[in-house]
Amino acid sequence: MESSVVDIAQAVEGFSFYALFMRADWVVKIVMGILAFMSVWSWAVAIDKAFQLRGLHAKARHFEREFWSGRSLDALADQFGKTPKDPFTRVFAAGLREWEGENAGSRVSKAAGAEAGREMTNCEGGLGILATIASAAPFVGLFGTVWGIMNSFRAIAASQDTNLAVVAPGIAEALFATALGLLAAIPAVIFFNALSANLAKYGAKLDGFVDELSALADRDAL
Repeated sequence: MESSVVDIAQAVEGFSFYALFMRADWVVKIVMGILAFMSVWSWAVAIDKAFQLRGLHAKARHFEREFWSGRSLDALADQFGKTPKDPFTRVFAAGLREWEGENAGSRVSKAAGAEAGREMTNCEGGLGILATIASAAPFVGLFGTVWGIMNSFRAIAASQDTNLAVVAPGIAEALFATALGLLAAIPAVIFFNALSANLAKYGAKLDGFVDELSALADRDAL
């Protein structure tokens, strides 16, 4: 009884993640290494982007409180217009440059809208990486799976034995590559969707501010 338990434990240990990686051939090892890198990269990008968006939302709330506090436009221009440091203040500064003269509202809308578009493009940086990992990782894992199964068939052909002990290692390597592909892709999809939704809310708020700034410019010109 004790002997069978030891045999089972040794068999399980032989199919540990480390053992599967070490037993794999160089192609599968490269695939596994690429997938591990993609997984770590997606987490790093997602965490960095989440903190960035959190900071942007906090700065936007602060700016909106100051903007709608009843202070004069000159005071706001002195505080935010001279050294803009975030999308809202840069959009505000772009609008201020077109504030005076005829058709101020239209010109403010165009200038602020163009700046808002540039800011949103900058804010979207990194999301493309997550989208690429989410779409590519399963196919990279699939390549490792196909290669592992090919190795299993070669082992069967070489040994002329269809015993499970001959087939199992290659199949295990193949399934491990598939698992790593999913491990990289699934979080990347979740991160991409969550961050895209968060960024869309921020973009809607920024577009709303552009409209409000244009309306204020029209009202001030009357």
